[in-house]
Amino acid sequence: MQSEADDEQGADVTPSTNYETFRECLSEIVIQQLAPVTTTAKGRKRTSRTSRKKGALGFDKVQQSPSDEPKTNDAEDLGDFIEYLANEIFYTLPPELQGLTYASVRNDDALAAAYTPPLPKSTLEKVATFLPSTTIDSLSVYGLVADPEELQRAFIEPLLTSYTNAATAPPPSVSTLNRASACEICERDWIPLTYHHLIPRSTHARVLKRGWHEEWQLNSVAWLCRACHSMVHRLESNEELARNYYSVERLLERDEVRKFATWVGGVRWKAR
Repeated sequence: MQSEADDEQGADVTPSTNYETFRECLSEIVIQQLAPVTTTAKGRKRTSRTSRKKGALGFDKVQQSPSDEPKTNDAEDLGDFIEYLANEIFYTLPPELQGLTYASVRNDDALAAAYTPPLPKSTLEKVATFLPSTTIDSLSVYGLVADPEELQRAFIEPLLTSYTNAATAPPPSVSTLNRASACEICERDWIPLTYHHLIPRSTHARVLKRGWHEEWQLNSVAWLCRACHSMVHRLESNEELARNYYSVERLLERDEVRKFATWVGGVRWKAR
């Protein structure tokens, strides 16, 4: 599940922050499914005014059209739902997975084999075995997992892949750069941040060949939360991002980016 969106490992990862990291990885997956507006790589939006599903926790699953105003209450309820799921799942994980770090996988070959993506089937099955039945029911009610038989492929695998990538990431080479204190799109300042190459690395050779930007601009970075980071990579192709959306200001010129930022900015966690 490694992708250009995984250029982002910007947060310092320690055992004490692994719950926050896990919650943010979970948030990314849930928000992709339940956000009001979903943008495809070519800029098309999938929306529905009638898709509405009431969950056991009282949250309304809503997909709005771009013209709808963001639902603040829905965003707040979604934050509670994500917090609930994170607590339910994280503390059932094996202790070595809860405390996973870059150092731990470097110093333990067995740990690295179990928790280095692509994750082995045995790891996914082990985690699935310990998931509370209430969690599985909630995932089904909210439409996050349509079929219990697809639990591993559709939910556990992408969640654990994202989490283990983040938890075991080495200190980034850009860590000496000025780092924002809040996501530069949604402005949330209470969640882990990741770094986004504004000119995706896969396009650097093409960018220089075509003269779109100068070489010194290639390593421009924006600090984004995972939800906004994923949204940006779904917005356009890497080439289009490099050519036309190479700054936070240009990204925020897009109406759907501003709407997403307003909506996701309401997704908050309770103080721990």
